Amino acid sequence: MLTEDDLNRYSRQIIIPELGTRGQKKLKNSHVVVAGIGGLGSLSSMYLACAGIGHITIIDNDYVEISNLNRQVLHWNENIGEEKVLSAQKKMANLNPGIEITPVFEKVTENNAKKLIKGAQVVIDAMDNFETRFFLNLACVKEKIPFIHGGINGLFGEVTTIIPYKTPCLACIYPKVPHMEKPFPALGATASLIASIQVLETIKLIAGIGELITNRILYVDGTEMEFNFIEIKRSINCSVCGENENI
Repeated sequence: MLTEDDLNRYSRQIIIPELGTRGQKKLKNSHVVVAGIGGLGSLSSMYLACAGIGHITIIDNDYVEISNLNRQVLHWNENIGEEKVLSAQKKMANLNPGIEITPVFEKVTENNAKKLIKGAQVVIDAMDNFETRFFLNLACVKEKIPFIHGGINGLFGEVTTIIPYKTPCLACIYPKVPHMEKPFPALGATASLIASIQVLETIKLIAGIGELITNRILYVDGTEMEFNFIEIKRSINCSVCGENENI
């Protein structure tokens, strides 16, 4: 049930007709995993906490560095050298003490990805490399957990919502691991925009409202301020989801 504090804290979103108290209860009873607490993960974790997601698991195996601070807003100067998950947990708990936050200081691998996401309603992709994204994609498909993919590069970004066996998975979209320059360019405003869309997709999915970015990718070009959707289809030859369910 929603407490009096819940009704006050979330009053401005509860009056959204599509959400209401029914949708807010769904958010409170949900579990979302955020994989990566960098630029995308900081913003998405913060907004998930503010929105009242009842249980948020944050996963990262890195430490705060000064070069993170232009975009990773859950980490401050005083946190340099600290585990990112602990730095983020403290800020999130101050933002909303009424939710459960589980920090996991661990590297996502092919062997542990399934264990790390088990029991979640949604997994948010906030990683900075495609190899780890592919591990998460495989685990989400096997566990039939929706996977909200997001990525940035400078002033460009992309988002798609993957529903296992109903939409193309990440391996359908990228049959081979894309090349990424290291370090890749990253702007805080771009990360904020893409993370906000990922959170909106997560809330819509959990509450059962609106239309999701499924079977298409949203590409954002911040240099020209253009938003374009590209239709995508499941691949019958996909090594992850092509042979396991009907296309």
